[in-house]
Amino acid sequence: MTAREAAYDVVLRVFEEDAYADRVLRSAAAGLDARDRALAQRLAYGTVQRVRTLDHAIEQLGRRPVRKLDPPVRAALRLGAYQLGYAEGIPPHAAVNETVELVRRARLERAVAFTNAVMRRLADGMRELLDSLPEGPLKHSYPDWIADVWMRDFGTEDALALMRAQNEPAETVVRLVRGDPPGEPTDIPGAYRVDRVDERALAEGRVWPQSRASQLAGLVVGALEGERTLDLCAAPGGKATQLAGEVVAVELHEARARELEENIRLLGADNVTVVHADARALPSTLIGFDHVLVDAPCSGLGVLAARPDLRWRAQPLPELQLDLLRAAAERARPGGTIVYSVCTMNADENEAVVEASGLQIEPLGGEWPQFAHPRRPEFLLTLPHVHGTSGFFIARLTP
Repeated sequence: MTAREAAYDVVLRVFEEDAYADRVLRSAAAGLDARDRALAQRLAYGTVQRVRTLDHAIEQLGRRPVRKLDPPVRAALRLGAYQLGYAEGIPPHAAVNETVELVRRARLERAVAFTNAVMRRLADGMRELLDSLPEGPLKHSYPDWIADVWMRDFGTEDALALMRAQNEPAETVVRLVRGDPPGEPTDIPGAYRVDRVDERALAEGRVWPQSRASQLAGLVVGALEGERTLDLCAAPGGKATQLAGEVVAVELHEARARELEENIRLLGADNVTVVHADARALPSTLIGFDHVLVDAPCSGLGVLAARPDLRWRAQPLPELQLDLLRAAAERARPGGTIVYSVCTMNADENEAVVEASGLQIEPLGGEWPQFAHPRRPEFLLTLPHVHGTSGFFIARLTP
């Protein structure tokens, strides 16, 4: 399988089978060398990310509704359009020819001439069309609702900057678990920026891939030796394995609970115990914790750079988040702390959930002033276009 064939497989399955891009890529690119695997990822993720804009170009220049195309033709044209519009270093004739070959290999000979004609029109007019699009969600390929939320919460200029930032590759950061520092130190203790994750160091449990913002959430918990911490939504375990003292890590889904246990073993976090349960219905014995971490499921609007398909499936989850915060309040001891963190920038899932919980807010802005929420400095808010990391909202609360 070539890099383009692997990328095509990802695009086809993400949009026709609702598959996850990273999982499909892992299997599709398994036989490729490092260089071709990187090319496959760049083409696949870029196409999935930019699909709204690509479909607009195909419809405008190809003069055929995308929804009426055969799925293999649709996937091939999307991939070809991405190469013409966004991929540096790929000659237009190569993009045209390879796209036609993908359709031919799909045994759709009747669609070969059509594909060739559309690709030639795209090669002639794609760049001009992209340049003519007004600033906004169509140009930057986001659902309207995400753009609306960001414009409401941050204003037009910052919303557009957020859209641009999350179309660029995320920085690669690891948490040092043990051993020598693996790269460039950052503004988060223990977080190192690297060119790529050292697979050997990862396999040996010496480093863990984790954004600076995610590591910040773990640090805010402030767990110490001799204390007890409950992590209510723990998989895959990045934050749980950061914490000192006794840690009880809860995970609802069986497969993710198994993954959590494997990661705990890999990282040598003997202080962490896994409980496979619903965080909202835990055994009555799990009470009196010094700290409770609620790293809640959310729309994920802060990690769209790393997860290209998430923007097309994202959903706000404020009701679930509020339920989890209330469950946390029942498990913390009097005087204990609750840290609420979500990898999203959306006031409906951020400050509104905290306010609805009725919990007392412990101000954080003085501890980490560079990450203070721009409107509510008692909270932390990392912003991809400002801080160069994933977007996280973090609050520390008391019952």
